Amino acid sequence: MDANPKAISEDPPQAVAEAHLHLSGQGSAELEAEHTITTHILADITDNADRERVDVGQAVVQPLEYEPSSPDVPRSVTYRLYVSHFLSTWNSRMFEFGAVLFLAAIYPGTLTPMSIYALARSGSAVLLSPAVGRIIDTKNRLSVVRFSIVAQRLSVISSCVIFYLMASHIITGSQGMKASLAGVTLLAGLEKLCSVMNLVSVERDWVVVISGEDESARRILNARMRRIDLFCKLLGPLVISLINAGSFRIAILITLGMNTISIPIEYFTISTVFRLVPSLRRSQASRNDQEVASDLRRSLPLYFKSLISQILFYFRHPALHPSFALALLYFTVLSFSDQMLTFLLFSGYTSAIVGATRTISTIFELSATWIAPRVIKKIGAVRAGSWFLNWQMICLTAGVSLFWTLHGRIAAVSSLVASVALSRVGLWGFDLSAQMIVQEQVEDNQRGAFSTTEALFQNLFELLSYVSTLIFSRPDQFKWPVIISTTTVYMAGGLYTLYVRKQRGHLLHFDNLMKGKQWHSTEESV
Repeated sequence: MDANPKAISEDPPQAVAEAHLHLSGQGSAELEAEHTITTHILADITDNADRERVDVGQAVVQPLEYEPSSPDVPRSVTYRLYVSHFLSTWNSRMFEFGAVLFLAAIYPGTLTPMSIYALARSGSAVLLSPAVGRIIDTKNRLSVVRFSIVAQRLSVISSCVIFYLMASHIITGSQGMKASLAGVTLLAGLEKLCSVMNLVSVERDWVVVISGEDESARRILNARMRRIDLFCKLLGPLVISLINAGSFRIAILITLGMNTISIPIEYFTISTVFRLVPSLRRSQASRNDQEVASDLRRSLPLYFKSLISQILFYFRHPALHPSFALALLYFTVLSFSDQMLTFLLFSGYTSAIVGATRTISTIFELSATWIAPRVIKKIGAVRAGSWFLNWQMICLTAGVSLFWTLHGRIAAVSSLVASVALSRVGLWGFDLSAQMIVQEQVEDNQRGAFSTTEALFQNLFELLSYVSTLIFSRPDQFKWPVIISTTTVYMAGGLYTLYVRKQRGHLLHFDNLMKGKQWHSTEESV
């Protein structure tokens, strides 16, 4: 056998073994040629198999310890990504709920300060999310995420300092309290924007780059990141509420301390992920350098003109339907959020039962992070999204029907609670399906703009859900926000159906149904 590379097996381990045999019996020139071939083969295996260890003599390839269910993404990357994402989400969820408790303790007997605070926080996301998207698309990836981490933590730390001064009566007087409320309100807007920046950067951009062309690895990363989100959503508020029950001043200090400790951990773990994944280093700035420089000189009216342009881009994008359908689902009171929990307490549920129902609902939500990846793998993201959305509609239809028709209050409310809990599997299953579609279809240099515009509408619809309970504010009127929420789910279902029809050319496999019918008829005639 000569030293022609074509004569060597295309299977990498076999190629290495053959090259090893050549080296044992050839002349010096042929030895050098074979050595070159072997070197290239080893380099190719090392690059493409993600640092696999090769024993040339025995032609055995053994992978290093990677994430078990995502073999193409090293554990060193996923572990640090999960740690950074957990700390970011945990601190955000805990402070989001804790701020409400702190304001309630500082301003007893009135909901006005808390309403102003919540409105400003969500309003900042509605107005400024597109600007955040522009930053994500045009700036260095690591710089963007690092900034979001540091700015978010510092805004929380500063808010906690002000909260503590107010709670300790160090800040007193009408003017001092108003100035302090204005300060924490502005910081809340900054914290929300940084939260959006971090979430969109990591979940919609970094995950896509890290997983590369491996759809299976992307499904697993998406599911685990969402599992972290839901875990923090359940335990973050629970932990801070338990601490707050003992002393809300201690709760403020613990929130401050956790955010302070988290800064270096988040900062360096995400930096290590960036270093371990070379593809994250590509420059995004060159495409829009002139646009960014121009934006810095724009006045406020021109910014809103740019905002409208970005919204129009969103509505013209092929991935609009699944993205906007997902945003519509935020227009709901059927989510074990503040409105529904308040209604349950009025209806006769004890706080312990309310806590138990919320925990059960979160368990169903977490189950979706295991179910959805398997369904998506089996039938694809487009069909999976349809299945999950239909499941949500079926559950809510059954529950709302019983809620309206049953005469006993507890029975009617309990039927609604059960249906909402079951529907959460469909909600988060559809969320993961829609996220997969957006990740695949949105262009690399537009992910930030598209996803932050989606976040704009999510926050807008969430605000509208609060408006619905302001209009129908009495507990006996809660049935009307329930109807509105169910209607928006059906609107989302209709919008997504249009997308499925456009993508697949059909909704049901009528050809297969007809074949089955013909086969059945033939069997009967025989």
